[in-house]
Amino acid sequence: MSDHYFSPAPTVRSKPATVELALPDLTLTLGTDRGTFSPDRIDPGTHYLLQAAPLPPADARHLADVGCGYGPIACTLARRAPDATVWAVDVNERATALCRANATDLGLANVRTLLDQADRPAATLPDDVVLDAIYANPPIRIGKPALHALLQAWLARLGPGRHAWLVVQKHLGADSLQAWLERSGHPTRRLSSRAGYRILEVAA
Repeated sequence: MSDHYFSPAPTVRSKPATVELALPDLTLTLGTDRGTFSPDRIDPGTHYLLQAAPLPPADARHLADVGCGYGPIACTLARRAPDATVWAVDVNERATALCRANATDLGLANVRTLLDQADRPAATLPDDVVLDAIYANPPIRIGKPALHALLQAWLARLGPGRHAWLVVQKHLGADSLQAWLERSGHPTRRLSSRAGYRILEVAA
């Protein structure tokens, strides 16, 4: 378990590398390392989310990337919404350190990293912060109970009328997750589907 991307302190030996995130409106070079999610390339689901999900609300003050890894979503949000604070959240201390370093290298002063707590998700977000949007490639492989607790905690921090956009592989349970979100009181629709991925739009 210690070498999984959702481990708080990966023990796999560090092997720094870089990847390039190319989108129609921006290109970012990001530092990566072993022990984080998709260190060898931008994950296809992450890339799809950043292409297909709506841009951050024009009036956004606080955005969140839950399960930020080394920061492709967080850094993109920070570039697209320079007046908003982007909360980049992960349980993996190596990942949050990389995300913080990438934001610094890219001159993105509006990224704030948070080391989340597996047993108390969202506990490190300041109490007075109300989120205007969440963008996430959630850590499906942590298991349903932990995933559900994570999503419930973070969705509860969304402001009224605000949304989360989640990218989930169909074969990893996108449709069952959508059904669970609906049962949990969060109206959810499939915004888009491509190459085995679903993008879910989840209401607060």
